[in-house]
Order: sequence, then C-alpha cells, then structure tokens
Amino acid sequence: MIRVLIADDHGAIRAGLRMILETSDGIEVVGEAADGDIAVAQAKALRPDVVLMDVRMPGVDGITATGRITADGLASVLILTTFDLDEYVFRTLRAGASGFVLKSVSGQALVEAVRAVAAGDGVLAPEVTAAVINAFAATSAANEPAPVAFADLTDREREVLDCLGDGLSNAQIAARLFIGETTVKTHVSRVFTKLGVRSRVQAAILAREARDG
Repeated sequence: MIRVLIADDHGAIRAGLRMILETSDGIEVVGEAADGDIAVAQAKALRPDVVLMDVRMPGVDGITATGRITADGLASVLILTTFDLDEYVFRTLRAGASGFVLKSVSGQALVEAVRAVAAGDGVLAPEVTAAVINAFAATSAANEPAPVAFADLTDREREVLDCLGDGLSNAQIAARLFIGETTVKTHVSRVFTKLGVRSRVQAAILAREARDG
C-alpha cells in the first residue's frame, strides 16, 4: 500500500486529489496539509511514501517544505503546479523533489506518477527532463560551485548516471545496460550518496551539466 500525504492550501483541490487517489488500488491517503509547515509536521508524524506538494502556499511554501522533507528522508515529494516550467518548479527540484505534475493532469496520469515516485523513479518524461535540465543550465550562475564527486563513481555508476541524464526510468536503464532492476536501484542509490543528491532530477541535472562542461 502506497501512503500519500496531500499538501495544498485549497480544500476543494485536496478533496479532488483524495477522491482520485483513494479510488485507485494500492494507494491510501494518510493525511492532508494546508501549508508547508503542517506538511513537514505531518510527514514526520505519518511517514508517507509520497507527498503531493503544492508549490505556492501561505506561510511556509512548498519549496521550503520540500527541502525539509527530503533532507530528513521523510518521503519522496511530487510537486503539483499550474505551470510546467516556472522558477518555482526549478527551485523545488533543486530542493530534492522527485518530479512534478500539472494540476490539470488526468486522474490516471496522477496515479501513475504517484506509483512511479513511490517505486523510486522520477516522473518526468525524457523530453520534459531535458527541458528542465536545459533551463537549469541556462539560468545557473556562472560561478555556482558544482558539488560533485564524479571521480568516486565506478564505470557502471557513470553509465547509470548518464542514463539518469537521459531521463530514463529504472526499467529503461536495466534494458539499456542489460542488468536487473534491483541492480539498477542499488547503483542509483550509490550514485545519489556519492554525488550528494536526493532525487533523480538532481542527478540528471549534474549528468547533463557534466556533459555540457
């Protein structure tokens, strides 16, 4: 059972999301939050698998809340937004979110996104991932240090990182490299640890920046 926490300041939206998720097999909504501060507290108390996080909320916003939740390893965060590529989305991905979906997404696509994040995958399609990464590259400060340790990666881990840069899921990485999905998950976890990142998107950003650099 995938445990989900919904964080949005609009009660009607929370109710709609709850209805969509709770009518899907294997998903349980364990709590709701109307602002980021409550979302962090609920994440600590309930330990959900996934937090559906609205970006713009009163008080503590979704960006700050995402950073706190991912830094403490409380849950994976899936961002809900009205816009596909705005600065707020970039900042939440930098904070460790596993991906984002539009609020206009279909019920089926939302459920699939939640399941993907719960399974350890990102939810960005390859072409969307490329757009996000390219936007980061275009807006990053030239003097921003790159907190990477590529020299610590094994050859296989470098191959996995390259696949993450292409926005591939674990299943797609397994197919490309001819290894099992369990092995892929192990390599992905090691890549995260060595590079000091908390999400597939962050790893993908570093992979793309390394290529461009």
